[in-house]
Amino acid sequence: MYFIDPHVHMVSRTTDDYERMVRMGCVAVSEPAFWAGFDRGTVEGFRDYFEQLTGFEPKRAGWSGVQHFTWLCINAKEAENIPLSREVIAMIPEFLNRPGVLGIGEIGLNKNTPNESTIFREHLDLAAKTNELVLIHTPHLQDKYKGTRMIVDMLQERNDIPAERVCIDHVEEHTVQYAKEGGFWCGMTLYPTTKCTPARAADIIERYGDDRIMVNSAGDWGPSNPLAVPDFIQEMRKRGHSEAKIKKVVYDNPLEFFSQCERFEFQAPE
Repeated sequence: MYFIDPHVHMVSRTTDDYERMVRMGCVAVSEPAFWAGFDRGTVEGFRDYFEQLTGFEPKRAGWSGVQHFTWLCINAKEAENIPLSREVIAMIPEFLNRPGVLGIGEIGLNKNTPNESTIFREHLDLAAKTNELVLIHTPHLQDKYKGTRMIVDMLQERNDIPAERVCIDHVEEHTVQYAKEGGFWCGMTLYPTTKCTPARAADIIERYGDDRIMVNSAGDWGPSNPLAVPDFIQEMRKRGHSEAKIKKVVYDNPLEFFSQCERFEFQAPE
């Protein structure tokens, strides 16, 4: 079965990972801007990173036959530095019209601080001004429910970003219903030690349905598995779900969400 990984940080993966993903049916990836493992000190560091995301990484993915799309932002962990964050946000429009850029992301909250909220809102201002899709990171573990509520509240304060143009990622059992009831898209991250397992993600699909929801590996430099989406496919098959239902979650839904962006020029596999 063909699949799309809608959230995976391929700059921290090897070319061998692309090859393995293709052999399992991956036809496209979506790569949000994220934390490099350290706080970058200048706007020029982000400019170089955005050049990598929009220039080199699509070429590297193409060597393996994978279509590569990306998102741009300064992530929540670095949003405590408000002056730098504002410099980065002001620089993002230089890259927005490049091929394969899907929008603003992954923005959101990390520790649910006032500074993070300020920069989240300013990213939303940019997304509204430029009519971009939005991909949102929700906090980890004990901060997730509070952070998700804060994020939804900030989104619902405004009327210039339609809910269907927003994906709230890293949802789990205690946040998925809240996000879906707001009319937003949802992403479930399949991590080996945190967030959802393939079995938990299948449970969520069985309980809350397969509309406006997708699964991703969020593979990065930490413990993660770039083949997590195929693991989910296998879990769903073991439970007797139809191929059409599985395909909706791992292929059709990402296509539907991303297709709202005019720069999403996807070549369907033959």
